[in-house]
Amino acid sequence: MAAGTLLLPDERRASRLLPAALVAHCGLSLGWALVLALALPRRRTVAWSLPAGLAIAALDLGIIGRRHPRIRMLATAPQVLDHLAFAGTVAAVLSVRRARRR
Repeated sequence: MAAGTLLLPDERRASRLLPAALVAHCGLSLGWALVLALALPRRRTVAWSLPAGLAIAALDLGIIGRRHPRIRMLATAPQVLDHLAFAGTVAAVLSVRRARRR
């Protein structure tokens, strides 16, 4: 629910933070997926997704998240691993879709 504080920074009720977190997380995920789709090369897409995932984690957690107490309180390692998994998953889907277009 920490992502919900991006939209509702002063809210404490889970009943309000959960829907806000879903909206915020979906928006961020779609946005980053688009960035990855445009930025990742066609060759070695999954391999390049790892540094891309680290860069996204650094921006999301290190720069933006630092300004939001509930995000700052999250354990760093699981969040970084989540960003790597996300980038790798997007890259795997891109690889399959790109291979089908050939």
